[in-house]
Amino acid sequence: MGHQRESLVEEFLIRQYSAGDRPQVREIAWQTAFMGKPADSFFTGKEFLQDALTAYFTDCEPESCFVAESGGKVRGYLLGTIDTRRMDREFAGKVMPGLVRSFFLRGIGFRAKNARLLLNVAASFFKGEFRDEHFPGYPATFHINMMEGYREGGAGSALVDAFISYLRRKETAGLILCTMSGAGGFFEKKGFTLLADNPRSYFSHITGGAVRARIYGMKL
Repeated sequence: MGHQRESLVEEFLIRQYSAGDRPQVREIAWQTAFMGKPADSFFTGKEFLQDALTAYFTDCEPESCFVAESGGKVRGYLLGTIDTRRMDREFAGKVMPGLVRSFFLRGIGFRAKNARLLLNVAASFFKGEFRDEHFPGYPATFHINMMEGYREGGAGSALVDAFISYLRRKETAGLILCTMSGAGGFFEKKGFTLLADNPRSYFSHITGGAVRARIYGMKL
Protein backbone atom coordinates (compact mmCIF):
# COMPACT_ATOMS: atom_id res chain seq x y z
CA MET A 1 0.00 0.00 0.00
CA GLY A 2 3.03 2.26 0.24
CA HIS A 3 4.28 4.42 3.06
CA GLN A 4 1.86 4.79 5.95
CA ARG A 5 1.52 8.32 7.27
CA GLU A 6 1.50 8.32 11.06
CA SER A 7 0.98 10.85 13.84
CA LEU A 8 0.66 10.74 17.61
CA VAL A 9 -2.25 12.22 19.56
CA GLU A 10 -1.80 11.73 23.29
CA GLU A 11 -1.86 7.92 23.67
CA PHE A 12 -3.18 7.26 20.13
CA LEU A 13 -1.22 6.43 17.00
CA ILE A 14 -3.09 7.72 13.94
CA ARG A 15 -2.10 5.83 10.79
CA GLN A 16 -3.39 4.50 7.52
CA TYR A 17 -5.35 1.26 7.58
CA SER A 18 -3.53 -2.00 6.84
CA ALA A 19 -4.96 -5.43 5.99
CA GLY A 20 -4.18 -6.78 9.45
CA ASP A 21 -6.59 -4.24 10.96
CA ARG A 22 -9.61 -5.75 9.20
CA PRO A 23 -10.93 -7.96 12.07
CA GLN A 24 -10.66 -5.14 14.60
CA VAL A 25 -12.31 -2.63 12.28
CA ARG A 26 -15.19 -5.03 11.68
CA GLU A 27 -15.64 -5.56 15.41
CA ILE A 28 -15.71 -1.83 16.08
CA ALA A 29 -18.28 -1.42 13.31
CA TRP A 30 -20.58 -3.91 15.06
CA GLN A 31 -20.01 -2.44 18.52
CA THR A 32 -20.82 1.13 17.38
CA ALA A 33 -23.39 0.65 14.59
CA PHE A 34 -26.39 1.93 16.54
CA MET A 35 -25.41 5.57 16.99
CA GLY A 36 -22.29 4.56 18.90
CA LYS A 37 -23.87 1.53 20.59
CA PRO A 38 -23.81 -2.20 19.63
CA ALA A 39 -25.86 -3.30 16.64
CA ASP A 40 -27.57 -6.22 18.38
CA SER A 41 -30.28 -3.84 19.58
CA PHE A 42 -31.65 -3.65 16.03
CA PHE A 43 -30.03 -6.40 13.93
CA THR A 44 -29.24 -10.12 13.99
CA GLY A 45 -26.43 -11.31 11.73
CA LYS A 46 -23.06 -9.90 12.72
CA GLU A 47 -21.02 -10.88 9.65
CA PHE A 48 -23.69 -9.61 7.25
CA LEU A 49 -23.82 -6.18 8.85
CA GLN A 50 -20.05 -5.97 9.11
CA ASP A 51 -19.80 -6.66 5.38
CA ALA A 52 -22.45 -4.06 4.61
CA LEU A 53 -20.73 -1.39 6.70
CA THR A 54 -17.04 -2.01 6.02
CA ALA A 55 -16.30 -4.42 3.15
CA TYR A 56 -16.18 -1.84 0.38
CA PHE A 57 -13.74 0.36 2.27
CA THR A 58 -11.40 -2.33 3.60
CA ASP A 59 -11.41 -4.49 0.48
CA CYS A 60 -11.81 -2.01 -2.40
CA GLU A 61 -10.35 1.30 -1.20
CA PRO A 62 -8.14 0.60 1.84
CA GLU A 63 -5.79 3.45 0.95
CA SER A 64 -8.53 5.93 1.92
CA CYS A 65 -8.97 4.50 5.43
CA PHE A 66 -7.30 5.43 8.71
CA VAL A 67 -7.21 3.93 12.21
CA ALA A 68 -6.52 5.12 15.75
CA GLU A 69 -4.36 2.66 17.64
CA SER A 70 -3.79 2.54 21.40
CA GLY A 71 -2.09 -0.15 23.43
CA GLY A 72 -1.34 -2.09 20.26
CA LYS A 73 -5.02 -2.36 19.30
CA VAL A 74 -7.26 -0.45 16.94
CA ARG A 75 -9.71 1.61 19.00
CA GLY A 76 -11.31 3.60 16.21
CA TYR A 77 -11.38 4.09 12.48
CA LEU A 78 -12.27 6.42 9.65
CA LEU A 79 -13.38 4.59 6.50
CA GLY A 80 -13.47 6.87 3.48
CA THR A 81 -13.69 7.19 -0.26
CA ILE A 82 -12.49 9.92 -2.59
CA ASP A 83 -15.27 9.19 -5.10
CA THR A 84 -18.77 8.28 -3.91
CA ARG A 85 -19.94 7.45 -7.42
CA ARG A 86 -17.15 4.94 -7.87
CA MET A 87 -17.92 3.55 -4.41
CA ASP A 88 -21.58 3.02 -5.34
CA ARG A 89 -20.61 1.20 -8.55
CA GLU A 90 -18.08 -1.07 -6.88
CA PHE A 91 -20.32 -1.75 -3.91
CA ALA A 92 -23.07 -2.87 -6.29
CA GLY A 93 -20.72 -5.09 -8.26
CA LYS A 94 -18.40 -6.49 -5.59
CA VAL A 95 -20.16 -6.35 -2.20
CA MET A 96 -23.89 -6.46 -2.91
CA PRO A 97 -23.94 -9.93 -4.56
CA GLY A 98 -22.60 -11.53 -1.39
CA LEU A 99 -25.07 -9.62 0.76
CA VAL A 100 -27.97 -10.76 -1.44
CA ARG A 101 -26.85 -14.39 -1.18
CA SER A 102 -26.66 -14.12 2.61
CA PHE A 103 -29.97 -12.31 2.77
CA PHE A 104 -31.82 -15.21 1.13
CA LEU A 105 -29.70 -18.35 1.52
CA ARG A 106 -28.85 -17.76 5.19
CA GLY A 107 -32.24 -16.26 6.00
CA ILE A 108 -30.80 -12.94 7.23
CA GLY A 109 -33.80 -11.01 5.96
CA PHE A 110 -36.33 -13.23 7.71
CA ARG A 111 -35.04 -12.94 11.27
CA ALA A 112 -37.41 -11.02 13.53
CA LYS A 113 -35.27 -7.96 14.28
CA ASN A 114 -34.14 -7.67 10.68
CA ALA A 115 -37.63 -8.03 9.23
CA ARG A 116 -38.92 -5.30 11.52
CA LEU A 117 -36.08 -3.00 10.52
CA LEU A 118 -36.75 -3.64 6.83
CA LEU A 119 -40.42 -2.84 7.27
CA ASN A 120 -39.54 0.37 9.09
CA VAL A 121 -37.04 1.36 6.39
CA ALA A 122 -39.72 0.77 3.76
CA ALA A 123 -42.13 2.97 5.73
CA SER A 124 -39.47 5.68 5.97
CA PHE A 125 -38.96 5.51 2.23
CA PHE A 126 -42.65 6.03 1.52
CA LYS A 127 -42.69 8.96 3.94
CA GLY A 128 -40.05 10.61 1.78
CA GLU A 129 -37.28 10.40 4.38
CA PHE A 130 -34.80 9.13 1.79
CA ARG A 131 -35.38 11.83 -0.77
CA ASP A 132 -32.19 12.44 -2.67
CA GLU A 133 -29.99 15.29 -1.56
CA HIS A 134 -27.68 16.38 -4.36
CA PHE A 135 -24.68 18.49 -3.44
CA PRO A 136 -22.33 18.98 -6.40
CA GLY A 137 -18.71 19.52 -5.52
CA TYR A 138 -18.52 17.06 -2.61
CA PRO A 139 -17.19 13.81 -4.16
CA ALA A 140 -15.65 12.30 -1.03
CA THR A 141 -17.30 10.86 2.06
CA PHE A 142 -16.43 8.90 5.19
CA HIS A 143 -17.80 7.40 8.35
CA ILE A 144 -15.96 7.40 11.65
CA ASN A 145 -16.36 5.38 14.84
CA MET A 146 -14.46 5.10 18.12
CA MET A 147 -14.93 2.40 20.72
CA GLU A 148 -16.68 3.49 23.89
CA GLY A 149 -14.08 4.53 26.44
CA TYR A 150 -11.74 5.86 23.75
CA ARG A 151 -13.77 8.82 22.50
CA GLU A 152 -11.81 11.44 24.39
CA GLY A 153 -8.25 12.55 23.80
CA GLY A 154 -8.56 13.90 20.29
CA ALA A 155 -8.27 10.69 18.28
CA GLY A 156 -11.51 11.28 16.36
CA SER A 157 -10.43 14.80 15.45
CA ALA A 158 -7.01 13.53 14.35
CA LEU A 159 -8.60 10.86 12.14
CA VAL A 160 -10.66 13.53 10.37
CA ASP A 161 -7.56 15.71 9.98
CA ALA A 162 -5.63 12.79 8.48
CA PHE A 163 -8.39 12.13 5.96
CA ILE A 164 -8.69 15.80 5.00
CA SER A 165 -4.92 15.99 4.44
CA TYR A 166 -5.12 12.85 2.31
CA LEU A 167 -7.96 14.35 0.22
CA ARG A 168 -6.01 17.55 -0.32
CA ARG A 169 -3.04 15.56 -1.59
CA LYS A 170 -5.46 13.89 -4.00
CA GLU A 171 -6.78 17.34 -5.02
CA THR A 172 -10.33 16.37 -4.05
CA ALA A 173 -12.86 19.21 -4.28
CA GLY A 174 -14.83 18.48 -1.09
CA LEU A 175 -16.31 15.91 1.23
CA ILE A 176 -19.71 15.16 2.69
CA LEU A 177 -20.98 13.02 5.55
CA CYS A 178 -24.20 12.05 7.28
CA THR A 179 -24.49 11.62 11.04
CA MET A 180 -27.36 10.40 13.20
CA SER A 181 -25.38 10.22 16.43
CA GLY A 182 -25.74 13.80 17.62
CA ALA A 183 -22.12 14.54 16.70
CA GLY A 184 -23.06 17.64 14.73
CA GLY A 185 -21.23 19.96 17.10
CA PHE A 186 -18.02 18.01 16.60
CA PHE A 187 -18.20 18.37 12.82
CA GLU A 188 -19.12 22.05 13.01
CA LYS A 189 -16.02 22.67 15.14
CA LYS A 190 -13.98 20.88 12.47
CA GLY A 191 -15.23 23.39 9.90
CA PHE A 192 -18.06 21.46 8.28
CA THR A 193 -21.23 23.24 7.15
CA LEU A 194 -24.72 21.84 7.71
CA LEU A 195 -26.28 21.15 4.30
CA ALA A 196 -29.46 19.23 5.24
CA ASP A 197 -31.34 18.07 8.33
CA ASN A 198 -33.97 15.36 7.84
CA PRO A 199 -35.85 12.92 10.10
CA ARG A 200 -35.22 9.18 10.11
CA SER A 201 -37.92 7.11 11.78
CA TYR A 202 -36.79 3.53 11.06
CA PHE A 203 -35.27 3.21 14.54
CA SER A 204 -38.37 4.61 16.23
CA HIS A 205 -39.24 1.19 17.71
CA ILE A 206 -36.03 1.57 19.75
CA THR A 207 -35.63 5.32 20.15
CA GLY A 208 -39.31 6.12 20.69
CA GLY A 209 -39.37 8.60 17.83
CA ALA A 210 -37.55 9.89 14.78
CA VAL A 211 -33.91 10.91 15.01
CA ARG A 212 -32.24 13.56 12.89
CA ALA A 213 -29.99 12.70 9.96
CA ARG A 214 -27.70 15.67 9.47
CA ILE A 215 -25.64 16.06 6.33
CA TYR A 216 -22.46 18.12 6.57
CA GLY A 217 -20.07 19.22 3.87
CA MET A 218 -16.66 20.82 3.53
CA LYS A 219 -15.03 22.37 0.48
CA LEU A 220 -11.30 21.68 0.22
